[in-house]
Order: sequence, then C-alpha cells, then structure tokens
Amino acid sequence: MAQVQRHPLAAQAAEVLLTRIRSGEWELGHKLPGETTLAAQLGVGRSTLREAIRELAGRGVLESRQGAGVFLTALDVTEDWDTVLRRADILTVIEARIAIEAEGAALAARRRTPADLRNMLRALTARAEAGDSVEALVDADTAFHRTVVAAAHNDILIEMFNAFVPRSRHAMIDMLRIRPALDKHADHDAHEVLYDAVRARNPEAAATASRVHLTSLKAAFDS
Repeated sequence: MAQVQRHPLAAQAAEVLLTRIRSGEWELGHKLPGETTLAAQLGVGRSTLREAIRELAGRGVLESRQGAGVFLTALDVTEDWDTVLRRADILTVIEARIAIEAEGAALAARRRTPADLRNMLRALTARAEAGDSVEALVDADTAFHRTVVAAAHNDILIEMFNAFVPRSRHAMIDMLRIRPALDKHADHDAHEVLYDAVRARNPEAAATASRVHLTSLKAAFDS
C-alpha cells in the first residue's frame, strides 16, 4: 500500500488518494473507509487525512456527509474551463464550436423571436460593414454567431459559446493576418444562409449551414 513520504503531508495524502480513486479502487458514489483505516494506510495522522479530504472535496472529488462518512462524488479532478481552453488547440475548439453552434442554430430556428431576428440581422449587417480591420471583422463575426446561439434560448449553450470566445478570437485573428479570406462575399453569403434558415424556422437547414461554415473554417486552419 502506497504511503506518503515527504511534506507537505496533506497535499501528498490527497494525491495518493486521487491516484487510488483514478485506479478504480472505489466506485462512484461509494463510501470510503473510515478515518482510522485510511490514515493508517497512508501513514499520516487523522488531522492530516482530514485536510487531504477537504482538499479533494474542494476539487469536487469527495463529499463529507455529517454522521455518514466520506463519499466518492467524481472519479477525477475536473479542470476549470480557462485551464482546458488554454491548453486546447484551435482545431479542438472549432470542433467543439461545431457541436455547440449547429445544435444552437437548430434550436434558434425553432425558438427565435422577432427580437432575435432583429438582433441577428443587425449583427449580420455590422459584419458586412466591418471593413478591413482583422480585429473588427473577427469581433463582428463573433457577435453574429452569438446572436444565433442566444436565439436558442438555452443558458448553458450561450455560456459555453462565451467560454470559447477568447481562445477562438486570438486564433482567428492570427490566421486571418497570415491567410486572409480569399472570397469575402462567399464567406458573408454563408452567414446569410444561416440567418435565412433561422428566419424560415428550418432547423435542419440552420444546423447544416452552421456545420458547413465551421467545418470550412476548420479546414482552413488544418491546411
């Protein structure tokens, strides 16, 4: 049985416990052994063990229930969005955007309101008038896509979209500076197709338009 060897003991105890959890020693939702047993297995005092449990509880892995014991609530540490997105390459981000925005477009076609359409059209017009500034074009493009996802009226989808914006914005700016869009009219037409599908309440066409546009964007990054 692995034991802690160096200080800080609580942090090491937490890592040993996390390793055992990842190995599948305990099933999700199950109760861990009592403090006396775990402390002996790890070679630490009960106060150190409690601190380690508090650390893993704070990371969402364990839950201490008054009078019942300590239970396993996750099989690994969940990283925050910012950490995940900083590490993700842009192709991974675009793939996730396809999943989010294609479904968002389909829902928007079903749920959009007259106000949503006005917001989309306003953003589409601003996109067409963004000029030659790469930053302005990327920001106007993002604003249009946000209006489509917002028209889905799903709080989780819009929060996920917003989480991707900083990572995708920098990548888009870098790409367009190196390799400007060859056909701006065709690119804008693709956005008009998406708008028209949402306006026509055609979920299949809206999802397809979103997917085709973002897939072509992925291909541009991957070439």
